[in-house]
Amino acid sequence: MTSAFTPRILSGAQPTGALHIGNYLGAVKNYAILQKEFPESLYFIADCHAVTVGQDPEALRKSVRLTAAMFVAAGVDPEKSAIFNQSRCDAHVKLAWVFNCVARTGWLNRMTQFKEKAGKNREQASVGLYTYPVLMAADILCYKATHVPVGEDQKQHLELARDIAVRFNLEHAKSDFFPLPEPVTPKETARVMSLRDGNAKMSKSDPSDNARINLNDEDDVIAQKIKKAKTDGGLPPATLEDLESRAEIHNLYKIYAALTEKPVETVIDGFADKNFSAFKTALTEILVETVRPFRAEMGKVLTDTQYIDDILTRGAEKARAIADPIVSDVYEIFGFLR
Repeated sequence: MTSAFTPRILSGAQPTGALHIGNYLGAVKNYAILQKEFPESLYFIADCHAVTVGQDPEALRKSVRLTAAMFVAAGVDPEKSAIFNQSRCDAHVKLAWVFNCVARTGWLNRMTQFKEKAGKNREQASVGLYTYPVLMAADILCYKATHVPVGEDQKQHLELARDIAVRFNLEHAKSDFFPLPEPVTPKETARVMSLRDGNAKMSKSDPSDNARINLNDEDDVIAQKIKKAKTDGGLPPATLEDLESRAEIHNLYKIYAALTEKPVETVIDGFADKNFSAFKTALTEILVETVRPFRAEMGKVLTDTQYIDDILTRGAEKARAIADPIVSDVYEIFGFLR
């Protein structure tokens, strides 16, 4: 169904502190590649999503700029792609309200991320946190994006966006007005796990900074984090079957495989007759080689706040030029007087 639409890729990242190696391998690494494959690429900083939980205003503004700098450091060209913060484009929230009236509460009740984030204190969670997936659908469909890079934890939200598009197309547009966006998921590292718990996703919100490798970590910090990274008391795995039953080691091997662009089986063979100390040394070296130039470029970009703000302003102009006519058409379809 997407063939009738202009190929367009969209991805967003929350401005909740420094991005980590999981963000890099799961999405950011591919941004520069994807902008070459798609005529139109949009990368936004999800500040509207961020305020579903409490935020310090000044810290939020700083985090938005930091995330924009990371996009640029990753190779996203602001002349080719739109880099912008979500709140600068009204189309997101305008379409989200329409989609609130298209989606069904039963669909949202099935969203597992709300249950995980709200936890036992669900009655005290914000309505915004509950309707987060509807805004995410609007993020995607206000640009008629055909492809969305997502991790495993976001696939359910993308399915909701597709469900909303189908219902809108059938009941309101009476045509294929919206595309059904397709996921773009890296094969090996769609879900990078915590360095402290191989069963928990690596997260910017984890209270332990040792659980992740941040993309602005210094070399010695990276070395210490990998040294402390959880393994088990056994020998290095000799087979893929052995590796898959050992969550923490499997995670570290996947990270190494992704950074070196080698199959996991090759990593197993390369370290089968060594100890974990040798593997951790090798993993530290490749992480330092990856993060160091990224960190340097990001630091250079961050020294010029006006440059970042200009990028965000120009990116928002590009985004609005695409989204505003689409939302205007939606309002016409819905019967709103303009």
